[in-house]
Amino acid sequence: MIFDSSIKLFDRAKRLLPGGVSSPVRAISPYPFYTDRAEGPYLWDADGNRFIDYCLAYGPMILGHRHPAIMKAVSDQLRKGWLYGTPSELEVRLAERVTGLYPGMEMLRFVSTGTEATMAALRVARGATGRNRIIKIEGGFHGAHDSALIKAGSGATTLGIPDSLGVPVDTAKNTLQVPYNDLAALEKVLKRFPGEIACLIMEPVLGNIGPVLPLEGYLQAVRDLTHEHDVLLIFDEVITGFRLSLGGAQKYYGVTPDLTTLGKIIGGGFPIGIFGGKRSLMEQVAPSGGIYQAGTFNGSPVSLAAGMATLDVLEKEKVLERLNAVGDSMREALQEMVEDLKLGYSVVGIASMFKIFFGPEPHNYTEALKCDKSGYLAFFRRMLASGVFLTPSQYETDFISCAHSEEVIQATLEAFRSCLKS
Repeated sequence: MIFDSSIKLFDRAKRLLPGGVSSPVRAISPYPFYTDRAEGPYLWDADGNRFIDYCLAYGPMILGHRHPAIMKAVSDQLRKGWLYGTPSELEVRLAERVTGLYPGMEMLRFVSTGTEATMAALRVARGATGRNRIIKIEGGFHGAHDSALIKAGSGATTLGIPDSLGVPVDTAKNTLQVPYNDLAALEKVLKRFPGEIACLIMEPVLGNIGPVLPLEGYLQAVRDLTHEHDVLLIFDEVITGFRLSLGGAQKYYGVTPDLTTLGKIIGGGFPIGIFGGKRSLMEQVAPSGGIYQAGTFNGSPVSLAAGMATLDVLEKEKVLERLNAVGDSMREALQEMVEDLKLGYSVVGIASMFKIFFGPEPHNYTEALKCDKSGYLAFFRRMLASGVFLTPSQYETDFISCAHSEEVIQATLEAFRSCLKS
């Protein structure tokens, strides 16, 4: 493939944008490709190369690109106006639908991004409990705000260390970390800081390092421990919401948190975030309470219209069930492939999420880091040259959309076999 146009664009971008990109994950070495257009399961770059897309904008495009239902909904809304600065009926209607799907969300607020949603959820937890400390899972990602940008510690009771310049040490010290799938470590932290911890925030399935799946009974045991120690539980379902099931991972696993954050899919490809939970917590959010949150783009009508249309499609008979079955089938084929080739790799995933780990299946962040990162990046480049765009990191989840037909999946599997053999 020829990438001349992308190389030239990247040279221009490096003089204007930090690292030449608008988000670090897009800084593909030695240069990213620049997308010109997208449709269905495909992206086309500035040089006319076509790629089967399994990044899907890191998850939101569950229906594929340029789905006609989304285009119509957005077009209809644009004719009515795209930003009001006032309430609209759309936010009431979508709130009714979302709270109907997530039992733990009796009330919610729309914001613009997943980062805003997690930041607000943590503020609610701290404001409602009057406590400053929080716990997060090592390797879990909850957006680029100060409380969440904390390095993984060396042990279960390690105090937080900033993972970015500009994050105050005084902020980081209030963020504790525990390994995923480690109940003993969680219980140890809860006992060490009685009456000081506001909440545990976690991705029920770690999406930003894999995915990494919960061991059987782990999530319910986490729920039980947080109840026992009077600590709020926040499920960050920005990735898993509306993908594992319409009610997210909490419905899939039957575990109800106190607060939930959503995003990505429910925006239909447009910017959105949601935080919500028990009425007793959410009624403490301004203007009905003293926990402040505001935003000009909260409840943006275009994003809400796209979200309504996305739900309309997903709620049709067995759409999500069929998509998840495609995920099961693809993972089975990939698992057979790596076993036949005796590579020692592992295929991990759930629903329409998947990843090939270049090593044994990890159950936490530390185990994931032992995978062959450089080997995966070389494989990623071979796949890209074969016309398949996977997420450009060993530690990101790949996604399947409703637009990935059987023909597209078979072409992908052929590319996988060829590139894994290499």
